[in-house]
Amino acid sequence: MTLFRRGAPLFVQALGLVIVTLVAAQLIAIAVIFTLPPPPPEFYRSSEIARALKTGQPVQPRDGRLLVVKQRVTLHPMGQDTPRRIDFKTDISRAVDVPVNRIELQIDNGPRFFVRRTPVTPPKPDAPPRGPSAREPFAREGGGPGVPGSPPGARGKGVDEPLIFGDFKLGVRQSDGRWLVVEPKPTFRFDNWQQRVLLILLLSVIAVTPLAWLFARRLAQPITAFADAAERLGKDPRTPPLSISGSGEVVAAATAFNMMQERLRRYVEDRTAMVGAIAHDLRTPLTRLKFRIEAVPDDIRPKLAADIDQMEAMIAATLGFVRDTQRPAERTKLELSSLVESVIDEAAETGGDAIVERTEKTVIEGDPVALKRLVANLVENALKYGVRARGRVYAEDNMAIIEVDDDGPGIPASELERVFEPFYRGEPSRNRETGGNGLGLAVVRSLARAHGGDVILVNRPGGGLRASVRLPA
Repeated sequence: MTLFRRGAPLFVQALGLVIVTLVAAQLIAIAVIFTLPPPPPEFYRSSEIARALKTGQPVQPRDGRLLVVKQRVTLHPMGQDTPRRIDFKTDISRAVDVPVNRIELQIDNGPRFFVRRTPVTPPKPDAPPRGPSAREPFAREGGGPGVPGSPPGARGKGVDEPLIFGDFKLGVRQSDGRWLVVEPKPTFRFDNWQQRVLLILLLSVIAVTPLAWLFARRLAQPITAFADAAERLGKDPRTPPLSISGSGEVVAAATAFNMMQERLRRYVEDRTAMVGAIAHDLRTPLTRLKFRIEAVPDDIRPKLAADIDQMEAMIAATLGFVRDTQRPAERTKLELSSLVESVIDEAAETGGDAIVERTEKTVIEGDPVALKRLVANLVENALKYGVRARGRVYAEDNMAIIEVDDDGPGIPASELERVFEPFYRGEPSRNRETGGNGLGLAVVRSLARAHGGDVILVNRPGGGLRASVRLPA
């Protein structure tokens, strides 16, 4: 179908779906109307109503619902009767031997969901007699086939018998003032014409559902692909470009997304390369400074040498950060608790007070080298500033949690976020041995976010600091 072919504009596809749906529904309605026979009407003979009044027992009509008899205190009269209504009441009056003025007839004529009372409008004296209709549901069952007024399937009895169509209530006022009422048994059901409407609706839904499902699936696929691509882009700017085929709007959006991704990748790589180049070029003047401080007085030479060593350490850390950032990520499935245990065991073997308190088998997809450096930085910080390192690994809400606690003094609440900034050190001495170079936590957060997670620091109530890393499991 050309309207729904791939590459067609989304507006054209949606318009085509609406048009096809309307046409299909109308064709089905026409097919049902012209194929199925007309629904037979419900009608009741005066003899069946009279029998129910005489016996006081339910009577099953030949062409209608069960007639039931009830005692009622009141029955609202209908006012002035039409000639056909009077004719029907007269026939009932003769059958049950009751004066016609003690008989009242109410007719419900209309849809089941609301009732429209038959208006009582006396006909003009010269008006010709009318046959049964929606406004005056009376007829006579003639003496044989072909007699005017005979309903379909009526069998002749040799005499005319009044009939009434649809719902009604016929009441006979008794001597004590109460009313004996005959009416079809109320049932919760759909009329024949309502069943036809429901059939048309059901067939229309069945016919259109496959087409609507196909259209909805084609519309949802690009959106899902865009969401997945955005998730991958947030983890790694070097992720492969998005490839989507579909409507013209979808192809245009995919092209714009790929261009944005390429710009972001170039932006990140250019900035990272620039930082690496600056750090690399700083090594030359630092080397010259090392030779020149030999001529300075002995009392200030150690301080200058310490500053130069600190700068060299910062440059080395920066170059390491740039190398890790530019290294192609190799994602694979790994068991996170084993990785954390290996890092903490290595720290313990080198004399650090590091233990693993809790481990749960948690499998994630990530870069083993990057995640090992992430855990190593957290353990190193815990040992450097908090004397001890206690690690935990567990799963919670489809996330893998890595926690590393220490027994240090903690960090002021105002600096819990600032310590993740590159080269920021909360340790006031600014000493490289105690304060580090300020890149450890920045690397941790960068690696965590590259894996679709994040890291936070919280001060524990009993003292010490807790670093919590959340990664998608």
